[in-house]
Amino acid sequence: MKELVKSMKFFHMYLKQYKLQFFFIIVSIVVATYLQVKAPQYIGDAIQELVNYLGKLNASGGKIDDMSTFVHIILLLILFYVLSSIATFIQSMLMTQVTGKATNRMRIGLFSKLEKLTIRFFDSHNDGEILSRFTSDLDNISNTLNQALIQVMSNVALMIGVLIMMFRANAQLAWVTIASVPFAIIIATVIIQKAAKYVDLQQDSIGELNGYMDEKISGQKIIITNGLEEETVAGFLGHNEAVKKATYKGQVYSGLLFPVMQGMSLVNTAIVIFFGGWFALNGSLDRSVALGLIVMFVQYSQQFYMPLTQISSQYSMLQLAVTGARRLMDVFDETEEPDAVGGSTFKGISEEVLLDHVSFSYNEGTPILKDVSIQVKKGEMVALVGPTGSGKTTVMNLLNRFYDVDKGNISFDGTDIRHLTLASLREHVGIVLQDSVLFSGTIRDNIAFGKPEATMDEVMAAAKQAHIHDFIMELEQQYETEVSDENNIFSTGQKQLISIARTIITNPSLLILDEATSNVDTVTESKIQKAMDNVISGRTSFVIAHRLKTILNADRIVVLKNGEVIESGSHADLLDEDGFYAELYRSQFVFE
Repeated sequence: MKELVKSMKFFHMYLKQYKLQFFFIIVSIVVATYLQVKAPQYIGDAIQELVNYLGKLNASGGKIDDMSTFVHIILLLILFYVLSSIATFIQSMLMTQVTGKATNRMRIGLFSKLEKLTIRFFDSHNDGEILSRFTSDLDNISNTLNQALIQVMSNVALMIGVLIMMFRANAQLAWVTIASVPFAIIIATVIIQKAAKYVDLQQDSIGELNGYMDEKISGQKIIITNGLEEETVAGFLGHNEAVKKATYKGQVYSGLLFPVMQGMSLVNTAIVIFFGGWFALNGSLDRSVALGLIVMFVQYSQQFYMPLTQISSQYSMLQLAVTGARRLMDVFDETEEPDAVGGSTFKGISEEVLLDHVSFSYNEGTPILKDVSIQVKKGEMVALVGPTGSGKTTVMNLLNRFYDVDKGNISFDGTDIRHLTLASLREHVGIVLQDSVLFSGTIRDNIAFGKPEATMDEVMAAAKQAHIHDFIMELEQQYETEVSDENNIFSTGQKQLISIARTIITNPSLLILDEATSNVDTVTESKIQKAMDNVISGRTSFVIAHRLKTILNADRIVVLKNGEVIESGSHADLLDEDGFYAELYRSQFVFE
Protein backbone atom coordinates (compact mmCIF):
# COMPACT_ATOMS: atom_id res chain seq x y z
CA MET A 1 0.00 0.00 0.00
CA LYS A 2 2.84 2.35 0.87
CA GLU A 3 4.43 1.66 -2.51
CA LEU A 4 1.12 2.39 -4.27
CA VAL A 5 0.73 5.73 -2.46
CA LYS A 6 4.32 6.64 -3.31
CA SER A 7 3.73 5.77 -6.96
CA MET A 8 0.54 7.82 -7.09
CA LYS A 9 2.43 10.84 -5.76
CA PHE A 10 5.04 10.28 -8.46
CA PHE A 11 2.42 10.15 -11.23
CA HIS A 12 0.60 13.17 -9.81
CA MET A 13 3.84 15.15 -9.86
CA TYR A 14 4.21 14.61 -13.61
CA LEU A 15 0.56 14.69 -14.65
CA LYS A 16 -0.80 17.62 -12.61
CA GLN A 17 0.17 20.23 -15.20
CA TYR A 18 -2.09 18.64 -17.81
CA LYS A 19 -5.31 19.59 -16.04
CA LEU A 20 -6.95 21.02 -19.17
CA GLN A 21 -6.29 17.87 -21.20
CA PHE A 22 -7.59 15.71 -18.34
CA PHE A 23 -10.71 17.89 -18.14
CA PHE A 24 -11.52 17.12 -21.79
CA ILE A 25 -10.54 13.47 -21.29
CA ILE A 26 -12.98 13.19 -18.36
CA VAL A 27 -15.71 14.98 -20.33
CA SER A 28 -15.26 12.57 -23.24
CA ILE A 29 -15.26 9.63 -20.80
CA VAL A 30 -18.53 10.84 -19.23
CA VAL A 31 -20.10 11.30 -22.66
CA ALA A 32 -18.92 7.89 -23.86
CA THR A 33 -20.08 6.26 -20.62
CA TYR A 34 -23.52 7.86 -20.82
CA LEU A 35 -23.92 6.64 -24.39
CA GLN A 36 -22.76 3.16 -23.43
CA VAL A 37 -25.05 2.76 -20.42
CA LYS A 38 -28.03 4.25 -22.26
CA ALA A 39 -27.66 1.79 -25.15
CA PRO A 40 -28.93 -1.32 -23.24
CA GLN A 41 -32.09 0.57 -22.37
CA TYR A 42 -32.74 1.12 -26.07
CA ILE A 43 -31.89 -2.52 -26.81
CA GLY A 44 -34.46 -3.59 -24.18
CA ASP A 45 -37.00 -1.12 -25.57
CA ALA A 46 -36.38 -2.33 -29.11
CA ILE A 47 -36.85 -5.97 -28.15
CA GLN A 48 -39.97 -5.17 -26.13
CA GLU A 49 -41.30 -3.10 -29.03
CA LEU A 50 -40.57 -5.99 -31.39
CA VAL A 51 -42.45 -8.39 -29.09
CA ASN A 52 -45.38 -5.97 -29.07
CA TYR A 53 -45.31 -5.79 -32.85
CA LEU A 54 -45.30 -9.57 -33.08
CA GLY A 55 -48.35 -9.64 -30.79
CA LYS A 56 -50.11 -7.08 -32.96
CA LEU A 57 -49.04 -9.02 -36.03
CA ASN A 58 -50.76 -12.14 -34.77
CA ALA A 59 -53.87 -10.16 -33.74
CA SER A 60 -54.19 -8.30 -37.05
CA GLY A 61 -53.72 -11.32 -39.25
CA GLY A 62 -50.29 -10.43 -40.52
CA LYS A 63 -50.46 -6.66 -41.12
CA ILE A 64 -48.55 -3.90 -39.27
CA ASP A 65 -49.17 -0.32 -40.35
CA ASP A 66 -46.65 1.56 -38.19
CA MET A 67 -43.13 0.48 -37.11
CA SER A 68 -41.78 4.02 -36.72
CA THR A 69 -41.15 3.61 -32.98
CA PHE A 70 -39.00 0.54 -33.53
CA VAL A 71 -37.08 2.20 -36.37
CA HIS A 72 -36.58 5.34 -34.27
CA ILE A 73 -35.10 3.29 -31.41
CA ILE A 74 -32.73 1.46 -33.79
CA LEU A 75 -31.56 4.76 -35.33
CA LEU A 76 -30.92 6.20 -31.86
CA LEU A 77 -29.00 3.08 -30.93
CA ILE A 78 -26.77 3.44 -34.01
CA LEU A 79 -26.26 7.15 -33.28
CA PHE A 80 -25.28 6.40 -29.70
CA TYR A 81 -22.68 3.84 -30.77
CA VAL A 82 -21.20 6.22 -33.36
CA LEU A 83 -20.98 9.11 -30.88
CA SER A 84 -19.52 6.76 -28.25
CA SER A 85 -16.79 5.74 -30.72
CA ILE A 86 -15.98 9.41 -31.47
CA ALA A 87 -15.75 10.24 -27.75
CA THR A 88 -13.50 7.23 -27.19
CA PHE A 89 -11.23 8.34 -30.04
CA ILE A 90 -10.95 11.86 -28.56
CA GLN A 91 -9.98 10.58 -25.12
CA SER A 92 -7.44 8.18 -26.65
CA MET A 93 -5.86 10.95 -28.75
CA LEU A 94 -5.63 13.34 -25.77
CA MET A 95 -4.21 10.63 -23.50
CA THR A 96 -1.53 9.77 -26.06
CA GLN A 97 -0.49 13.43 -26.13
CA VAL A 98 -0.36 13.63 -22.32
CA THR A 99 1.58 10.37 -22.06
CA GLY A 100 4.19 11.47 -24.57
CA LYS A 101 4.82 14.76 -22.79
CA ALA A 102 4.76 13.28 -19.27
CA THR A 103 7.18 10.41 -20.02
CA ASN A 104 9.46 12.84 -21.83
CA ARG A 105 9.58 14.98 -18.69
CA MET A 106 10.21 11.86 -16.59
CA ARG A 107 13.13 10.93 -18.82
CA ILE A 108 14.59 14.43 -18.63
CA GLY A 109 14.00 14.56 -14.87
CA LEU A 110 15.64 11.19 -14.33
CA PHE A 111 18.72 12.08 -16.37
CA SER A 112 18.98 15.48 -14.68
CA LYS A 113 18.77 13.77 -11.29
CA LEU A 114 21.51 11.32 -12.23
CA GLU A 115 23.77 14.22 -13.14
CA LYS A 116 23.37 15.58 -9.61
CA LEU A 117 24.04 12.36 -7.72
CA THR A 118 27.14 11.56 -5.77
CA ILE A 119 29.98 9.35 -6.90
CA ARG A 120 28.90 6.97 -4.12
CA PHE A 121 25.68 6.23 -6.02
CA PHE A 122 27.54 5.30 -9.21
CA ASP A 123 30.09 3.29 -7.26
CA SER A 124 27.28 1.22 -5.73
CA HIS A 125 25.10 0.78 -8.87
CA ASN A 126 26.28 -0.78 -12.11
CA ASP A 127 25.58 0.83 -15.48
CA GLY A 128 23.12 -1.78 -16.73
CA GLU A 129 20.98 -1.53 -13.61
CA ILE A 130 20.83 2.27 -13.98
CA LEU A 131 20.04 2.06 -17.71
CA SER A 132 17.15 -0.32 -17.03
CA ARG A 133 15.39 2.66 -15.42
CA PHE A 134 15.47 4.46 -18.76
CA THR A 135 14.46 1.44 -20.80
CA SER A 136 12.35 -1.19 -19.06
CA ASP A 137 10.83 0.97 -16.30
CA LEU A 138 10.05 4.05 -18.40
CA ASP A 139 8.62 1.87 -21.19
CA ASN A 140 6.32 0.17 -18.70
CA ILE A 141 5.15 3.52 -17.35
CA SER A 142 4.58 4.90 -20.86
CA ASN A 143 2.59 1.84 -21.97
CA THR A 144 0.46 1.96 -18.84
CA LEU A 145 -0.32 5.66 -19.11
CA ASN A 146 -1.14 5.29 -22.78
CA GLN A 147 -3.24 2.14 -22.50
CA ALA A 148 -4.19 1.07 -19.00
CA LEU A 149 -4.85 4.45 -17.33
CA ILE A 150 -7.51 5.53 -19.82
CA GLN A 151 -9.07 2.06 -19.52
CA VAL A 152 -9.22 2.31 -15.74
CA MET A 153 -10.78 5.78 -15.85
CA SER A 154 -13.31 4.72 -18.48
CA ASN A 155 -14.19 1.51 -16.67
CA VAL A 156 -14.66 3.20 -13.30
CA ALA A 157 -16.97 5.72 -14.98
CA LEU A 158 -18.80 2.86 -16.72
CA MET A 159 -19.34 1.00 -13.42
CA ILE A 160 -20.79 4.12 -11.80
CA GLY A 161 -22.99 4.81 -14.83
CA VAL A 162 -24.25 1.23 -14.98
CA LEU A 163 -25.07 1.25 -11.25
CA ILE A 164 -27.11 4.42 -11.64
CA MET A 165 -28.98 3.10 -14.67
CA MET A 166 -29.68 -0.29 -13.04
CA PHE A 167 -31.16 1.16 -9.87
CA ARG A 168 -33.23 3.61 -11.88
CA ALA A 169 -34.59 0.77 -14.01
CA ASN A 170 -35.28 -1.82 -11.28
CA ALA A 171 -33.78 -1.98 -7.79
CA GLN A 172 -34.51 -5.70 -7.33
CA LEU A 173 -32.60 -6.77 -10.42
CA ALA A 174 -29.87 -4.21 -9.62
CA TRP A 175 -29.18 -5.87 -6.26
CA VAL A 176 -29.18 -9.28 -7.93
CA THR A 177 -26.66 -8.04 -10.51
CA ILE A 178 -24.17 -6.69 -7.97
CA ALA A 179 -24.63 -9.42 -5.33
CA SER A 180 -21.63 -11.44 -6.52
CA VAL A 181 -19.26 -8.44 -6.70
CA PRO A 182 -17.87 -8.80 -3.12
CA PHE A 183 -16.83 -12.38 -3.89
CA ALA A 184 -15.15 -11.25 -7.11
CA ILE A 185 -13.27 -8.50 -5.25
CA ILE A 186 -12.05 -10.91 -2.54
CA ILE A 187 -10.79 -13.39 -5.14
CA ALA A 188 -9.13 -10.60 -7.18
CA THR A 189 -7.42 -9.17 -4.07
CA VAL A 190 -5.86 -12.51 -3.17
CA ILE A 191 -4.56 -13.00 -6.72
CA ILE A 192 -3.30 -9.40 -6.97
CA GLN A 193 -1.28 -9.66 -3.76
CA LYS A 194 0.46 -12.74 -5.08
CA ALA A 195 1.06 -11.18 -8.50
CA ALA A 196 2.44 -7.91 -7.06
CA LYS A 197 5.20 -9.76 -5.23
CA TYR A 198 6.49 -11.46 -8.37
CA VAL A 199 6.08 -8.44 -10.68
CA ASP A 200 8.32 -6.44 -8.32
CA LEU A 201 10.80 -9.31 -8.23
CA GLN A 202 10.67 -9.53 -12.02
CA GLN A 203 11.72 -5.89 -12.52
CA ASP A 204 14.48 -6.10 -9.94
CA SER A 205 15.75 -9.30 -11.55
CA ILE A 206 15.73 -7.63 -14.98
CA GLY A 207 17.81 -4.78 -13.56
CA GLU A 208 20.35 -7.26 -12.16
CA LEU A 209 20.43 -9.15 -15.47
CA ASN A 210 21.06 -5.91 -17.40
CA GLY A 211 23.83 -5.04 -14.98
CA TYR A 212 25.45 -8.46 -15.43
CA MET A 213 25.28 -8.23 -19.24
CA ASP A 214 26.70 -4.69 -19.26
CA GLU A 215 29.60 -5.76 -17.06
CA LYS A 216 30.43 -8.85 -19.10
CA ILE A 217 30.10 -7.16 -22.50
CA SER A 218 32.41 -4.35 -21.32
CA GLY A 219 34.94 -6.92 -20.14
CA GLN A 220 34.57 -9.34 -23.05
CA LYS A 221 38.24 -9.15 -24.02
CA ILE A 222 39.27 -10.22 -20.53
CA ILE A 223 36.73 -13.05 -20.60
CA ILE A 224 38.03 -14.31 -23.96
CA THR A 225 41.70 -14.05 -23.03
CA ASN A 226 41.10 -16.00 -19.82
CA GLY A 227 38.89 -18.60 -21.47
CA LEU A 228 35.94 -17.83 -19.19
CA GLU A 229 33.21 -17.94 -21.84
CA GLU A 230 31.46 -20.99 -20.38
CA GLU A 231 31.56 -19.60 -16.82
CA THR A 232 30.17 -16.29 -18.09
CA VAL A 233 27.32 -18.04 -19.90
CA ALA A 234 26.62 -20.06 -16.75
CA GLY A 235 26.40 -16.85 -14.74
CA PHE A 236 24.04 -15.38 -17.35
CA LEU A 237 21.86 -18.47 -17.20
CA GLY A 238 21.58 -18.06 -13.44
CA HIS A 239 20.41 -14.44 -13.71
CA ASN A 240 18.15 -15.29 -16.65
CA GLU A 241 16.60 -18.16 -14.69
CA ALA A 242 15.75 -15.74 -11.86
CA VAL A 243 14.03 -13.44 -14.38
CA LYS A 244 12.21 -16.37 -15.96
CA LYS A 245 10.89 -17.69 -12.65
CA ALA A 246 9.74 -14.29 -11.41
CA THR A 247 8.16 -13.47 -14.79
CA TYR A 248 6.44 -16.85 -15.01
CA LYS A 249 4.95 -16.64 -11.52
CA GLY A 250 3.94 -13.02 -12.01
CA GLN A 251 2.26 -13.79 -15.33
CA VAL A 252 0.55 -16.90 -13.95
CA TYR A 253 -1.07 -14.94 -11.13
CA SER A 254 -1.79 -11.91 -13.32
CA GLY A 255 -3.18 -14.20 -16.00
CA LEU A 256 -5.61 -15.77 -13.52
CA LEU A 257 -7.45 -12.48 -13.06
CA PHE A 258 -8.99 -12.25 -16.51
CA PRO A 259 -10.46 -15.78 -16.74
CA VAL A 260 -11.68 -15.59 -13.11
CA MET A 261 -13.44 -12.28 -13.74
CA GLN A 262 -14.76 -13.52 -17.09
CA GLY A 263 -16.12 -16.64 -15.39
CA MET A 264 -17.75 -14.56 -12.65
CA SER A 265 -19.33 -12.40 -15.36
CA LEU A 266 -20.90 -15.43 -17.07
CA VAL A 267 -22.13 -16.81 -13.77
CA ASN A 268 -23.60 -13.42 -12.92
CA THR A 269 -25.39 -13.28 -16.28
CA ALA A 270 -26.98 -16.66 -15.56
CA ILE A 271 -28.03 -15.42 -12.09
CA VAL A 272 -29.66 -12.31 -13.62
CA ILE A 273 -31.59 -14.39 -16.17
CA PHE A 274 -32.71 -16.86 -13.47
CA PHE A 275 -33.93 -14.23 -11.02
CA GLY A 276 -35.39 -12.09 -13.82
CA GLY A 277 -37.48 -15.06 -14.93
CA TRP A 278 -38.34 -15.89 -11.33
CA PHE A 279 -39.53 -12.32 -10.60
CA ALA A 280 -41.58 -12.31 -13.82
CA LEU A 281 -43.25 -15.62 -12.96
CA ASN A 282 -44.13 -14.68 -9.36
CA GLY A 283 -45.42 -11.26 -10.38
CA SER A 284 -42.60 -9.12 -9.02
CA LEU A 285 -42.06 -7.81 -12.55
CA ASP A 286 -44.66 -6.45 -14.92
CA ARG A 287 -44.92 -9.25 -17.49
CA SER A 288 -45.66 -6.75 -20.27
CA VAL A 289 -42.14 -5.33 -19.95
CA ALA A 290 -40.38 -8.30 -18.29
CA LEU A 291 -38.61 -9.61 -21.40
CA GLY A 292 -37.19 -6.23 -22.36
CA LEU A 293 -36.15 -5.57 -18.75
CA ILE A 294 -34.39 -8.94 -18.44
CA VAL A 295 -32.54 -8.38 -21.73
CA MET A 296 -31.58 -4.90 -20.51
CA PHE A 297 -30.15 -6.29 -17.24
CA VAL A 298 -28.29 -9.03 -19.05
CA GLN A 299 -26.59 -6.23 -20.96
CA TYR A 300 -26.02 -4.27 -17.73
CA SER A 301 -24.62 -7.37 -16.02
CA GLN A 302 -22.06 -7.78 -18.79
CA GLN A 303 -21.30 -4.05 -18.79
CA PHE A 304 -20.89 -4.03 -15.00
CA TYR A 305 -18.48 -6.94 -15.01
CA MET A 306 -16.67 -5.75 -18.12
CA PRO A 307 -14.79 -3.00 -16.17
CA LEU A 308 -13.77 -5.53 -13.51
CA THR A 309 -12.64 -7.92 -16.23
CA GLN A 310 -10.74 -5.28 -18.20
CA ILE A 311 -9.08 -3.77 -15.13
CA SER A 312 -8.06 -7.28 -14.13
CA SER A 313 -6.60 -7.93 -17.58
CA GLN A 314 -4.63 -4.68 -17.28
CA TYR A 315 -3.39 -5.49 -13.78
CA SER A 316 0.00 -6.81 -14.87
CA MET A 317 0.66 -3.62 -16.81
CA LEU A 318 -0.56 -1.46 -13.92
CA GLN A 319 1.69 -3.27 -11.46
CA LEU A 320 4.68 -2.91 -13.79
CA ALA A 321 4.03 0.83 -13.90
CA VAL A 322 3.76 1.02 -10.09
CA THR A 323 7.01 -0.94 -9.79
CA GLY A 324 8.64 1.27 -12.43
CA ALA A 325 7.54 4.40 -10.57
CA ARG A 326 8.94 2.94 -7.34
CA ARG A 327 12.28 2.24 -8.98
CA LEU A 328 12.42 5.72 -10.49
CA MET A 329 11.48 7.26 -7.14
CA ASP A 330 14.33 5.31 -5.55
CA VAL A 331 16.66 7.30 -7.80
CA PHE A 332 14.86 10.61 -7.16
CA ASP A 333 15.13 9.95 -3.41
CA GLU A 334 18.90 9.52 -3.61
CA THR A 335 21.01 12.18 -1.92
CA GLU A 336 22.39 14.78 -4.31
CA GLU A 337 25.88 16.16 -4.11
CA PRO A 338 25.92 18.32 -0.96
CA ASP A 339 26.68 21.76 -2.37
CA ALA A 340 27.53 24.47 0.15
CA VAL A 341 24.47 26.72 0.59
CA GLY A 342 25.73 30.27 0.32
CA GLY A 343 29.26 28.89 0.06
CA SER A 344 32.36 30.75 -0.98
CA THR A 345 33.55 30.81 -4.57
CA PHE A 346 36.88 29.09 -5.00
CA LYS A 347 39.21 31.12 -7.23
CA GLY A 348 42.29 28.93 -7.14
CA ILE A 349 45.13 27.98 -4.82
CA SER A 350 47.07 30.99 -3.57
CA GLU A 351 48.71 29.49 -0.47
CA GLU A 352 48.26 25.78 0.31
CA VAL A 353 46.19 22.59 0.29
CA LEU A 354 45.87 20.95 3.70
CA LEU A 355 44.56 17.54 4.73
CA ASP A 356 44.24 17.90 8.49
CA HIS A 357 43.87 14.65 10.47
CA VAL A 358 41.55 13.16 7.84
CA SER A 359 39.77 9.86 8.48
CA PHE A 360 37.37 8.26 6.01
CA SER A 361 35.57 5.01 5.26
CA TYR A 362 33.33 4.04 2.35
CA ASN A 363 31.49 1.57 4.57
CA GLU A 364 31.04 2.06 8.28
CA GLY A 365 33.47 -0.05 10.27
CA THR A 366 35.98 -0.38 7.42
CA PRO A 367 38.33 2.62 7.63
CA ILE A 368 40.28 3.54 4.49
CA LEU A 369 42.15 6.62 5.73
CA LYS A 370 43.23 6.98 9.35
CA ASP A 371 44.29 10.37 10.70
CA VAL A 372 46.05 11.44 7.48
CA SER A 373 47.69 14.88 7.42
CA ILE A 374 49.34 16.28 4.27
CA GLN A 375 50.31 19.89 3.62
CA VAL A 376 51.04 21.05 0.06
CA LYS A 377 52.25 24.57 -0.71
CA LYS A 378 51.17 26.39 -3.85
CA GLY A 379 53.05 25.10 -6.90
CA GLU A 380 54.34 21.97 -5.16
CA MET A 381 54.09 18.51 -6.67
CA VAL A 382 53.30 15.82 -4.13
CA ALA A 383 53.39 12.15 -5.11
CA LEU A 384 51.31 9.53 -3.30
CA VAL A 385 52.71 6.01 -3.34
CA GLY A 386 51.82 2.81 -1.57
CA PRO A 387 50.43 -0.67 -2.11
CA THR A 388 46.96 -1.41 -3.39
CA GLY A 389 44.28 -0.39 -0.90
CA SER A 390 46.51 2.06 0.92
CA GLY A 391 44.12 4.98 0.23
CA LYS A 392 45.82 6.83 -2.66
CA THR A 393 42.76 7.10 -4.90
CA THR A 394 40.59 7.86 -1.89
CA VAL A 395 42.67 11.02 -1.30
CA MET A 396 41.80 12.05 -4.88
CA ASN A 397 38.10 11.40 -4.25
CA LEU A 398 38.18 13.56 -1.14
CA LEU A 399 40.13 16.42 -2.71
CA ASN A 400 37.53 16.78 -5.43
CA ARG A 401 34.76 16.25 -2.87
CA PHE A 402 33.34 13.14 -4.48
CA TYR A 403 32.98 12.07 -0.85
CA ASP A 404 33.11 14.04 2.40
CA VAL A 405 35.55 13.20 5.18
CA ASP A 406 34.34 11.41 8.31
CA LYS A 407 36.76 13.23 10.61
CA GLY A 408 39.17 16.10 10.21
CA ASN A 409 38.95 18.45 7.23
CA ILE A 410 40.44 19.35 3.86
CA SER A 411 41.04 23.03 3.24
CA PHE A 412 42.21 25.21 0.38
CA ASP A 413 43.90 28.38 1.61
CA GLY A 414 42.39 27.82 5.05
CA THR A 415 38.79 27.33 3.80
CA ASP A 416 37.16 23.95 4.35
CA ILE A 417 36.19 22.62 0.90
CA ARG A 418 32.73 21.82 2.31
CA HIS A 419 32.23 25.59 2.47
CA LEU A 420 33.10 26.09 -1.21
CA THR A 421 30.55 25.86 -4.02
CA LEU A 422 30.92 22.65 -6.00
CA ALA A 423 30.86 24.48 -9.34
CA SER A 424 33.83 26.67 -8.44
CA LEU A 425 35.66 23.75 -6.79
CA ARG A 426 35.34 21.51 -9.84
CA GLU A 427 36.23 24.39 -12.15
CA HIS A 428 39.65 24.78 -10.54
CA VAL A 429 40.46 21.10 -9.86
CA GLY A 430 41.63 19.05 -12.84
CA ILE A 431 41.88 15.26 -12.88
CA VAL A 432 43.57 12.88 -15.29
CA LEU A 433 42.36 9.37 -14.53
CA GLN A 434 44.06 6.05 -15.05
CA ASP A 435 41.38 4.95 -17.54
CA SER A 436 40.82 7.74 -20.04
CA VAL A 437 37.37 8.26 -21.55
CA LEU A 438 36.53 9.76 -24.94
CA PHE A 439 33.01 10.88 -25.77
CA SER A 440 31.14 10.63 -29.05
CA GLY A 441 31.86 13.70 -31.16
CA THR A 442 34.92 15.23 -32.79
CA ILE A 443 38.45 15.32 -31.42
CA ARG A 444 37.98 19.06 -30.93
CA ASP A 445 34.81 18.42 -28.89
CA ASN A 446 36.70 16.00 -26.66
CA ILE A 447 39.58 18.37 -25.96
CA ALA A 448 37.21 21.29 -25.34
CA PHE A 449 34.85 19.14 -23.25
CA GLY A 450 35.56 21.04 -20.03
CA LYS A 451 35.60 24.42 -21.80
CA PRO A 452 33.04 24.33 -24.64
CA GLU A 453 33.65 28.00 -25.51
CA ALA A 454 37.36 27.38 -26.21
CA THR A 455 38.69 28.71 -29.49
CA MET A 456 40.43 26.54 -32.06
CA ASP A 457 43.74 28.14 -31.16
CA GLU A 458 43.25 27.15 -27.49
CA VAL A 459 42.37 23.58 -28.50
CA MET A 460 45.46 23.28 -30.67
CA ALA A 461 47.71 24.84 -28.01
CA ALA A 462 46.46 22.30 -25.44
CA ALA A 463 47.02 19.44 -27.90
CA LYS A 464 50.57 20.63 -28.56
CA GLN A 465 51.34 20.78 -24.86
CA ALA A 466 49.95 17.24 -24.53
CA HIS A 467 52.12 16.04 -27.46
CA ILE A 468 49.12 14.78 -29.46
CA HIS A 469 48.84 17.59 -32.03
CA ASP A 470 51.11 15.96 -34.63
CA PHE A 471 49.13 12.73 -34.63
CA ILE A 472 45.84 14.62 -34.99
CA MET A 473 47.17 16.62 -37.95
CA GLU A 474 48.01 13.36 -39.76
CA LEU A 475 44.33 12.38 -39.74
CA GLU A 476 42.25 13.17 -42.84
CA GLN A 477 39.79 15.45 -41.00
CA GLN A 478 42.27 16.44 -38.30
CA TYR A 479 40.48 18.02 -35.31
CA GLU A 480 37.06 17.41 -36.91
CA THR A 481 37.61 13.64 -36.96
CA GLU A 482 34.63 11.88 -35.42
CA VAL A 483 35.25 9.70 -32.37
CA SER A 484 32.87 6.86 -31.47
CA ASP A 485 32.88 3.26 -30.29
CA GLU A 486 32.70 2.16 -33.93
CA ASN A 487 35.48 4.58 -35.00
CA ASN A 488 38.00 4.11 -32.24
CA ILE A 489 41.24 5.27 -33.85
CA PHE A 490 43.23 5.98 -30.70
CA SER A 491 45.51 3.75 -28.72
CA THR A 492 45.33 3.74 -24.91
CA GLY A 493 48.25 6.15 -24.72
CA GLN A 494 46.78 8.53 -27.30
CA LYS A 495 43.50 8.58 -25.39
CA GLN A 496 45.48 9.50 -22.29
CA LEU A 497 47.22 12.35 -24.14
CA ILE A 498 43.85 13.72 -25.26
CA SER A 499 42.65 13.49 -21.66
CA ILE A 500 45.69 15.50 -20.60
CA ALA A 501 44.94 18.07 -23.33
CA ARG A 502 41.37 18.24 -22.04
CA THR A 503 42.72 19.02 -18.58
CA ILE A 504 45.28 21.57 -19.81
CA ILE A 505 42.64 23.62 -21.62
CA THR A 506 40.66 24.14 -18.39
CA ASN A 507 43.78 25.61 -16.74
CA PRO A 508 43.13 24.07 -13.30
CA SER A 509 44.68 25.52 -10.16
CA LEU A 510 44.95 22.10 -8.50
CA LEU A 511 45.86 19.06 -10.57
CA ILE A 512 45.38 15.39 -9.68
CA LEU A 513 47.00 12.69 -11.82
CA ASP A 514 45.70 9.25 -10.95
CA GLU A 515 48.28 6.76 -12.25
CA ALA A 516 48.13 8.36 -15.69
CA THR A 517 50.95 6.25 -17.17
CA SER A 518 50.05 2.84 -15.76
CA ASN A 519 48.47 1.37 -18.91
CA VAL A 520 50.98 2.34 -21.59
CA ASP A 521 54.29 1.20 -23.05
CA THR A 522 57.63 2.82 -22.31
CA VAL A 523 57.72 5.03 -25.45
CA THR A 524 54.18 6.32 -24.90
CA GLU A 525 54.97 6.75 -21.24
CA SER A 526 57.77 9.11 -22.19
CA LYS A 527 55.35 11.25 -24.23
CA ILE A 528 52.81 11.23 -21.44
CA GLN A 529 55.49 12.17 -18.94
CA LYS A 530 56.46 15.19 -21.05
CA ALA A 531 52.81 16.17 -21.32
CA MET A 532 52.41 15.73 -17.58
CA ASP A 533 55.44 17.94 -16.96
CA ASN A 534 53.78 20.64 -19.07
CA VAL A 535 50.48 20.44 -17.23
CA ILE A 536 52.12 20.20 -13.80
CA SER A 537 54.46 23.13 -14.32
CA GLY A 538 53.54 25.97 -11.96
CA ARG A 539 50.52 24.17 -10.57
CA THR A 540 49.79 22.60 -7.21
CA SER A 541 49.51 18.90 -7.95
CA PHE A 542 48.95 15.47 -6.48
CA VAL A 543 50.34 12.55 -8.49
CA ILE A 544 49.26 9.03 -7.64
CA ALA A 545 52.23 7.02 -8.78
CA HIS A 546 52.14 3.62 -10.39
CA ARG A 547 55.71 3.62 -11.62
CA LEU A 548 58.19 5.16 -9.21
CA LYS A 549 60.45 6.54 -11.93
CA THR A 550 57.69 8.96 -12.96
CA ILE A 551 57.77 10.80 -9.62
CA LEU A 552 61.48 11.01 -8.84
CA ASN A 553 61.40 14.79 -9.26
CA ALA A 554 58.41 15.32 -6.98
CA ASP A 555 58.85 18.03 -4.34
CA ARG A 556 57.62 15.52 -1.80
CA ILE A 557 56.66 11.85 -1.79
CA VAL A 558 54.04 10.70 0.71
CA VAL A 559 54.01 6.97 1.39
CA LEU A 560 50.66 5.47 2.44
CA LYS A 561 50.14 2.03 3.92
CA ASN A 562 46.91 0.68 5.40
CA GLY A 563 45.40 4.17 5.23
CA GLU A 564 48.18 5.86 7.21
CA VAL A 565 51.10 8.10 6.27
CA ILE A 566 54.21 6.14 7.19
CA GLU A 567 56.86 8.18 5.36
CA SER A 568 57.20 11.60 3.76
CA GLY A 569 60.02 13.42 2.03
CA SER A 570 61.92 13.82 -1.22
CA HIS A 571 63.10 10.82 -3.22
CA ALA A 572 66.66 11.23 -1.98
CA ASP A 573 65.59 11.68 1.63
CA LEU A 574 63.42 8.57 1.57
CA LEU A 575 66.22 6.50 0.06
CA ASP A 576 68.52 7.72 2.82
CA GLU A 577 65.97 6.63 5.43
CA ASP A 578 66.13 3.14 3.93
CA GLY A 579 62.56 2.42 4.94
CA PHE A 580 59.45 1.14 3.16
CA TYR A 581 59.84 3.46 0.13
CA ALA A 582 63.48 2.52 -0.36
CA GLU A 583 62.53 -1.15 -0.33
CA LEU A 584 59.84 -0.53 -2.93
CA TYR A 585 62.18 1.45 -5.11
CA ARG A 586 64.90 -1.15 -5.03
CA SER A 587 62.50 -3.95 -5.86
CA GLN A 588 60.87 -1.85 -8.64
CA PHE A 589 57.51 -2.86 -7.21
CA VAL A 590 54.62 -2.07 -9.57
CA PHE A 591 51.90 -0.09 -7.86
CA GLU A 592 48.30 0.42 -8.62
